[in-house]
Parts: sequence; C-alpha cells; structure tokens
Amino acid sequence: MNTTDKKDNAVHTPLFQTYSETRMLIGALSGAVKKAEFLLFLNAIWDQTGTPQNPVDWSKPDEWIPERLTGSSRALALRIWEQTHKLLNPRHVYGAYLFINRYGLLKADAAGVFQATEAGKLFMAEDPATVRKLDEAEGLPKLLAILATHSPAKRGDLLDEWGEFLLAHSRFGTTSTIKDTLRRRILNLVERGYISREGNTYAITDKGIAYAADGASIKAASAHQQVLAAIKKHNDSEIEEFRERLGKMNPYHFEMLIRDLLEAMDYEDVIVTKQSGDKGVDVVGHFQFGITQVKEVVQVKRHQGSITRPVLDQLRGALPYHQAIRGTIITLGKFAQGCKDAAIFPGAAPITLIDGDKLMELFVKHEVGVKRSPIPLFKIDESIFEHGGPDTEPGLSLPMEAEANT
Repeated sequence: MNTTDKKDNAVHTPLFQTYSETRMLIGALSGAVKKAEFLLFLNAIWDQTGTPQNPVDWSKPDEWIPERLTGSSRALALRIWEQTHKLLNPRHVYGAYLFINRYGLLKADAAGVFQATEAGKLFMAEDPATVRKLDEAEGLPKLLAILATHSPAKRGDLLDEWGEFLLAHSRFGTTSTIKDTLRRRILNLVERGYISREGNTYAITDKGIAYAADGASIKAASAHQQVLAAIKKHNDSEIEEFRERLGKMNPYHFEMLIRDLLEAMDYEDVIVTKQSGDKGVDVVGHFQFGITQVKEVVQVKRHQGSITRPVLDQLRGALPYHQAIRGTIITLGKFAQGCKDAAIFPGAAPITLIDGDKLMELFVKHEVGVKRSPIPLFKIDESIFEHGGPDTEPGLSLPMEAEANT
C-alpha cells in the first residue's frame, strides 16, 4: 500500500468519501467487474455532468440509470446500486475509486477483473493498523488534533489551520479545495464516531481524542498547538463559570442580557416584558426577513433543568395575544423530547428551542457577556523561503486520464 509522495504529502485524495461508501464499492466490484468496463462506466457518467445553467438530476438512480446509460455501463450501475442495497448512488463513486486506486485496494487480475488486494481485504475487515495508515495518509489525525483545540466549532473555525496544513503537506491550495477537503474528511470522521455533530457545529468525541492521541500529531505537538490547547482549556473554563453564574443571576437581569443578545443578533425594538406578567412572554422583538418584518416572542428560563411541553404550549398560546407568528424558548438547561417534538408539529406555529449549549455558543459568537482578548501569535511566512512559491493544485482529470497517469 503506497502512502508516500514526492512532497511527503499527508492529504492525497480529492472527492474523499466515507469509508463505508468505499467498502461498499470494493464489495460491488471485487471478483465481478472488469477494470476496463468500470472506466467506461465512469466516462459515461462524466460525459453527462451538465452545466450550472442546465444541471442534471442524479438523485434517483432507479430513474436515471435506465434513461441515461446503455449496455455494460447500465448493467454496472445497476449492480452497484443493487449490491449496496440502494445505499451507494453510482453517480458518486469516482472519489471512492480514486482512493481505492491510489492505495491499491483493488487490482485487475490477468483477465482484467478487479480483485481485492491484501491491503483491500484488511481495509474491508477494518484492520486497525491498515485503517490508521490510510487515515494518516489523508490527514485525519491532524484534523482531529486541530478540532481538539477548538471543539466545539464550525467548519469555518478550522479553515485557517487546516489550510496551513494543506499548503505544507499536500498539493491542494485553493480556497474551494481547502473547504471541500475539510468538509469531506469531517463527514468521514462523524460517521466513525470520532466527531459529533449538532447542526453545523462539530465537537471531538472521547473516542476521537483517544484516536488522535495515538498519533505523532498530538505526541509531538508544536509550541503553537500547545498554546492553542491552553487557550481552549482557559476558554472552556471561563464559559463553564459564566454559565454557572448566569444560573444564579437575578431573573430580570438575565432577561435583560437576553435582550442584549437579541439586539446583537440584529433584532429590533426588543422589549423585556416580564415585570408586567405578559402571559408568560419575557421578551418581544422584531426581525427583518427580506422585506418582511416578523414579530417574535421569547420565553426565558434561567434554571438548568429540562423544559417540558407545557411550557411550549403556553408560549404558543400567547402568540395571538402579541400578534406574533413565531416564538422562541431560551434556557440554560435542556429540552425534554416531548417538547422537541411539539416544537415542529405540522400546522402549528413554529417555536425555536435554544438550550444552554446553544445559548453559550451565541453569547460567545456575538460577544455578549464575554469579551474576546486579542492574543497575537506570530508565525514565519514560509512562502518567502520557497522557490517559485507554493505548489498549485492540479486540475482534476477525466477518469481515463487520471487512470493513465497513475
């Protein structure tokens, strides 16, 4: 299994897919499909990619396979679709094939039929050592190390460090490819339980921390990484203390703080109503959606227990009184499942639920109740020492061309 490159790269594969998708493709091809037929199929797909002005819908394989493909390409597409129990869309297998081909997980035998190699068999069996080598060749432990110093974080919070890593250890360098390689590898790690996801926020799990710690990226952490880790530890401690103190805050002052947060989020005419006992509504504000201004009512719960459905029903019932079409419940605690289910009940007015974790995230994002301290970190601009500047990203070739160059 070749994981080396002339630049000692640590990220190789574009269109990086999840390992479950890659294993499904290996299972569908091994021992049954000729390499030449598969490359013909890839080119048949490639020739129908469409344009932004005239896009092609690939979402329904049962429809597009018989409509757009013929002969062996149609038969192969149907095989992939059916062999994977309709989980792997044949339109999206090129990235998995690039990975399989680079690391020699399949090879054509004397008859030209794909056969799983020893490395391929170990990968299919989820052999830890084999998977670890592949992960390291694609930068996954490094990505976990980066997330560990930011967790929880959005993808945008990781881009700078991930981009620096790619510029030093890969041939990817454009903004679009930096974003795409990050997104695809995060999805791979989410599927495997190393990263958890809630909405557009990601956090490294205990399993992910343990996996990253097994690699040199953590053991030999640079001074820069150590500083970032120390900053994260400090920030986590501050946010935890902030949350505890909010739980002891005067209720009316807490509602005033929520008013400040809504104003920082571009709400207008925000009013705290609690002292008048306005049918359980604590804050009223207006938000501009395009050319329409929407009135929203907010109920604030400072306690850290679970919010149950009666609280939501009360707020929803107060909407007509305030001539509002939507509401929000904000709490330092969490929401019971029944409350979550009722929030999106079909036909009912929508109620947004903001739990304690999300609330802390909003306070930090909009710097309400917390202050951001600028800490300058200097780093040498390595590009001034390079001859000819950083490597540029090569364009993706057609499948036939890519195969000819490997």
